Amino acid sequence: MMMKHPIHTLNVGGRLISLASPMVMGIINLTPDSFYAPSRKQEEAAILGRARQIMEEGGSIIDIGAYSSRPGAEDISTEEEMTRLRHGIPLIRQAAPQAILSVDTFRADIARMCVEELGVDIINDISGGELDGRMFDTISQLHVPYILMHMKGNPRTMQQQPEYEDIMAEMMLYFSKKINQLHELGVSDIIIDPGFGFAKTLEHNYHIMGRLEDFHELEQPLLVGISRKSMIFRLLGNTPQDALNGTTVLNTIALCKGASILRVHDVREATEAAKIYQTMQNETQAHD
Repeated sequence: MMMKHPIHTLNVGGRLISLASPMVMGIINLTPDSFYAPSRKQEEAAILGRARQIMEEGGSIIDIGAYSSRPGAEDISTEEEMTRLRHGIPLIRQAAPQAILSVDTFRADIARMCVEELGVDIINDISGGELDGRMFDTISQLHVPYILMHMKGNPRTMQQQPEYEDIMAEMMLYFSKKINQLHELGVSDIIIDPGFGFAKTLEHNYHIMGRLEDFHELEQPLLVGISRKSMIFRLLGNTPQDALNGTTVLNTIALCKGASILRVHDVREATEAAKIYQTMQNETQAHD
């Protein structure tokens, strides 16, 4: 069933970006240990090629990570994270000058460096400010959109024993409090990410997906990142390499429930899903 969803906009570097049609965010990991091996790009040619591929396949946002957040990932220093980003971001900007660039970091110093020194457009924080108490103030000073994700603990411990009395109630309270904090600091461009796979069991992930439209009560655009994650391959008994079909199914469900941004490894397939969804949405509205 096609549902009507709120239409949001984002102020990205002084440009007003409409989310009336879903956007696709392609992933580039400047890491040696991210969970999906093909997303890892460290050599210059590989970074340039991946950035061009994302844009050619219909992506409009590139999300750049230099710190692996997979369960049990190794911690790296701020200096190492900065070094990777200073190497990769100029190459990505060279290959895809029209792209909106997002950096996946929970460190305020990294966020500041990426925006002020490297011209990044969006900060994507898996910790919702929990891992660096200066992040919210920093975002307020930088005047960039902020992706606010839900996670308990940190990437090394989050999947050990995730427990909730009522996961949706806890997440709604978490987001409400943090949105209010950000608004009080003058941050108005906030994107909600439920954090699929971050401190959540298989059952938690599917419960959240089933209730995804509840997040519209928060009146912020919604990002969904389920690409090739364990909620797919553990359920289906395969591997991340085999999880593209399941990813596309869940991306389509997320679109039908009002997701504005899909964060993915496989841009072409997500773009096709978004185009088909939007065509059906337009057809439905034309006959209302």
